[in-house]
Amino acid sequence: MLYSIPSLTREDERVLAEVDTRRERLRHQVLGTPAKWTAGLRKSLTADAIAGSNTIEGYKVDSRDVEDLLDGEREVATSEENKAETLAYQNAMTYIQSLHDVPDFAYSKGLLNGLHWMLQGHHHPRRLAGQWRRRGAWINEPGRPEVAAYVTPDADRLPALMGELVDWLNDGDPETHFLLRAALAHLNLVNIHPWAGGNGRMSRSLQTLLIARGGVLAPEFSSIEAWLGAPGNTWEYYKVLKTAGPEWSPDRDTRPWIRFNLLAYHQQAQLVGFRIERSNRCWTDLEEFAAAHGIDERQITALHDAALVGRVRRARYQRAENLSGQQAVRDMRALTDAGLLEAVGNTKARFYVPGTRFPAHVLEHAAGPVRLTDPYAAD
Repeated sequence: MLYSIPSLTREDERVLAEVDTRRERLRHQVLGTPAKWTAGLRKSLTADAIAGSNTIEGYKVDSRDVEDLLDGEREVATSEENKAETLAYQNAMTYIQSLHDVPDFAYSKGLLNGLHWMLQGHHHPRRLAGQWRRRGAWINEPGRPEVAAYVTPDADRLPALMGELVDWLNDGDPETHFLLRAALAHLNLVNIHPWAGGNGRMSRSLQTLLIARGGVLAPEFSSIEAWLGAPGNTWEYYKVLKTAGPEWSPDRDTRPWIRFNLLAYHQQAQLVGFRIERSNRCWTDLEEFAAAHGIDERQITALHDAALVGRVRRARYQRAENLSGQQAVRDMRALTDAGLLEAVGNTKARFYVPGTRFPAHVLEHAAGPVRLTDPYAAD
């Protein structure tokens, strides 16, 4: 027996309908936006998801450093341990994103163990990556390592429980909204807790995979991991997980968990919509600025990254515009000489931030705050 999807209240149904509307609107926004404009945003959203999920587990890497790591940079201001965790999550996330439209896709124990190996293989053999744990385990209260918040099922129950979960992932509740199934997959996997480590990230990754397989949005726009990694949301995440019981209790009411996820879906859709609008506005403003000041159109890519991310590296710009090394160096030098960018650091660690002559109105738009609303607090 697994945790099951509860009957939704009218309020839950309203919020879910609003999420669907927002996600459909996002789909049209993405389709109506030139791919060149959204390329950086896709990478930023992926970096935010990786940084958010790793932060929950105590691995703190700034989203901008995650972006640099995704781009192949290694001279970033974080520990080797954090780099290893980030790159492992990148591999898993890249694979998950690639599975979103596979026609003959099926869930299996092998798929889940393989994803776990991608996340935890660098810990092998101590954590037995890609294999079920061989003994019991318990989860401590956040900040209180001596207090058990949850006691996991015994190890000898794992093959049967994971078999039941895989069967449900493939065929269970087929008429249920995929966002609800994704939330429940997360809850079941994190509470079965089949591996010695990495269960939280695997559960969030599985949820992301089910959302991406829903097919409404590209995978980069689908994850709620960044939302879960926000400090206040992380505490609520731990709090609502406790409502599933202090031990494996699949007869428990899962309504608090479902409602928490509906809130996450709604607010993440709000945030992504805002970021698309902000990205588009900054791009069009930079196009006008470039045309008025004789700046090459391709250099807008570097200025756009500098505005939205806060910095840009030469290698990233070079790849984005498919330039030679010499061309990229000349462009960055020209933008620096014009006061639009300012170099920070030396040699391989160098990056560029907005310079003294960077158009102030673009930076103002890029730094504008977003106010997220709580759909459950609506009048």
